[in-house]
Amino acid sequence: MPHAMTSRTLGILLPAVILAAALGTGCVWAAETVWDFQDVPVGGLPAGWQVAGTNQQGPLATWQVVSDPTAPGGDHVLALTSINHHSGGTFNLCWTDSIAFGDGEITVAFKARTGREDQGGGIIWRVQDRDNYYIARFNPLEDNFRLYRVHRGVRRTLASARIALPAGKWHTMRITQHGPRFAGYLDGKKLLEGTDDTFTQPGGVGLWTKADAVTSFDAFTVRPAVTTKETHQ
Repeated sequence: MPHAMTSRTLGILLPAVILAAALGTGCVWAAETVWDFQDVPVGGLPAGWQVAGTNQQGPLATWQVVSDPTAPGGDHVLALTSINHHSGGTFNLCWTDSIAFGDGEITVAFKARTGREDQGGGIIWRVQDRDNYYIARFNPLEDNFRLYRVHRGVRRTLASARIALPAGKWHTMRITQHGPRFAGYLDGKKLLEGTDDTFTQPGGVGLWTKADAVTSFDAFTVRPAVTTKETHQ
């Protein structure tokens, strides 16, 4: 299991997985999962998480758990701490396929720290691989909140909203996904909605920044809808 999962995750997950296997159902994920990173040593990554890049040029960025006493969920946060490349077209990913998310909601606290070309970042979900996923991100340099699909490494805007939020402070992002329908929220306010059917299968979840955006994340929470599919008539 990933580090820093709450006890409610462990208590719900194992019986759900065992029951799904016994009944022959396609249960994607039946438990709320919270990564608060408190059990991950500074300098490490949560178990099962990986660093990757879309349109990667140069070395991968460095992601690691760091100490931040201002964080809302405790003093450990997951952060991109060093870009290590000079590519304005590279998307920096830190994600996990230890759970398969299809429908439900994902929330995260984030703080944009530095970046001359880009700042901020956001959530990725239904991740198939480093080149195929959905993303919701906020960029304080552009004062916009957008939801994209990245398909075969090419990004396309699905929804966009203008909003100004200060960098260097903690904010909350939430997305909901039900079938092809999505919605995006910042600090509790619904700003984005729409539909897209590019990625219909469940996939991994994680975090994203672009180019030189150095950002911290905390309280990454996945609340999937209970999804079952009968395999026998």
